[in-house]
Amino acid sequence: MEKVPKQIILNCEKLETRFAVLSGSRLEEYQIERENHDPKVGAIYYGRIANLENSLQAAFVDIGAEKKAFLHYHDLIPGGDDMLEKKREEELESESIARAPKESAGKKLLSFFGKSERSTALKEREKNLRKVKLTPENIPEYFKPGTELLVQVVKSPIGTKGARVSTNLSIPGRYLVLLPYSETLGLSTRIENSAERTRLKKILASLEVPDGMGVICRTVGEGRKSIFFKRDLELLLDDWRKIEEAIEHRKAPCLVYDVPTLVERSIRDFMTDEIDCVMVDDDESYEKIYSELKRFGGRPMASTVKHYKGSTPIFDVMGINPQLDTVFNRVVKLPGGGHICIDETEALIAIDINSGRGRKAGDQPEFILQTNLEAAAEIARQLRLRNVGGLVVLDFIDMRSARDRDELYKEMKRLVKDDRAKTKVLPVSKLGLMEMTRQREHESILDTVYDNCPYCGGSGRVQSPFTVSVEIQRKLNSVLKEKRNKGVAVRVVMHPEVLARLKNEDANLLCDLEKKYSNVLSFRGDPTLHCEAFELFNADTGEAL
Repeated sequence: MEKVPKQIILNCEKLETRFAVLSGSRLEEYQIERENHDPKVGAIYYGRIANLENSLQAAFVDIGAEKKAFLHYHDLIPGGDDMLEKKREEELESESIARAPKESAGKKLLSFFGKSERSTALKEREKNLRKVKLTPENIPEYFKPGTELLVQVVKSPIGTKGARVSTNLSIPGRYLVLLPYSETLGLSTRIENSAERTRLKKILASLEVPDGMGVICRTVGEGRKSIFFKRDLELLLDDWRKIEEAIEHRKAPCLVYDVPTLVERSIRDFMTDEIDCVMVDDDESYEKIYSELKRFGGRPMASTVKHYKGSTPIFDVMGINPQLDTVFNRVVKLPGGGHICIDETEALIAIDINSGRGRKAGDQPEFILQTNLEAAAEIARQLRLRNVGGLVVLDFIDMRSARDRDELYKEMKRLVKDDRAKTKVLPVSKLGLMEMTRQREHESILDTVYDNCPYCGGSGRVQSPFTVSVEIQRKLNSVLKEKRNKGVAVRVVMHPEVLARLKNEDANLLCDLEKKYSNVLSFRGDPTLHCEAFELFNADTGEAL
């Protein structure tokens, strides 16, 4: 089978950077990054607990952002246990022994009991400290408001919610992920070859990982020599040392580790042996990518980078922009004539599959299965492109055969296997629905690019001219009854589409109103008005009625 070329395309501008992966000419991945000050997923903050909500089993942490970050008690335990252990050691030391010139990060973090001298009550509890294991129930006892601790953003602010954070820190590199508060030595589940897994485990065991820390081998590490992992570990430990130094010299809340830019992440996370070419349209980004690829892949890998200097936008040249239109459309067509409808709601993503013009094939099981398989492939692609997450419910075309339903389920699991977001798929239910969950870390592309319509508030619907006409007549009845004996002339201003309705279909009704109340009515169209809005004025004085 002929290999399909894969390319990374980077469009770098002042306000926005766009990243795309093309398989042949087909868009498979799409991300954008814009300049803003919101906490980014992966960033590490030296924060301070603002308050505890035991009913939610959560702490709200001040990380210096506009909204307090949300820290669930379960997400506090991984790093919290490590902090508590170091606090025990610190408390049990003789106070006559001077501290080392440089305290460890854990000691600096653990100011649970304040900076004042230990109380008598605390001294009496020292013997029990050794036996304490952190649980959601006893967290409020040890983590009071004002406690300073390191947290990492695991979910960026979405809508009215602040960032979600965790003390289970991880710092990703090219080949490894450093776990400062875990002694795990693990491998990516996407590395399936048993012999390769055994080889990589031996390499990880040989690395000089500091006590109390762990590492995970990333998928891109498959087939690499041990020297690559040693270099990566050195860089990651250097990042951790910088974090320790930052919390020694800076006050909470503050940012102590920022995530790489989209350009840097795209090379770190997506640049594999499968990528044949990287095209970038910015001088500075080109130099950065070239030097980075040369550093960990040598000249052969660096030679895959191409600097695009044409006058036509790179996304137009590569045929990406027309494909991006489907990312914002509700309806996406399928090759066999069917289509899928995607609706994003607050609670879930609903996707309906329709056979469309392909219905001429009738209810043949083969045709239905083929349409569903086409839909599954496009759904997996659209979820990646749109970056949607949470609960996804798929309403496939009904299949009578249990074998066909099982084939569709296996195919969907295969299609989402390489999705970078964690995804779980369930078999087709008795109601003919397939449920799946996809990890949500960021706002969807739709929410990033668009604001809710100020007219419809995001519903996609506005009142019809008929409905607005009914409202106007209802308001006129009320006003004219009130002004019955005052001979007031009334002027109504509305959107031209509603005016057209009043002058034609509803003209007789308005004449009846004028005769009934012996008032003079006049109507004006104003295209600047919202299509649902209208205003009533005293035609003589201009006073609003």
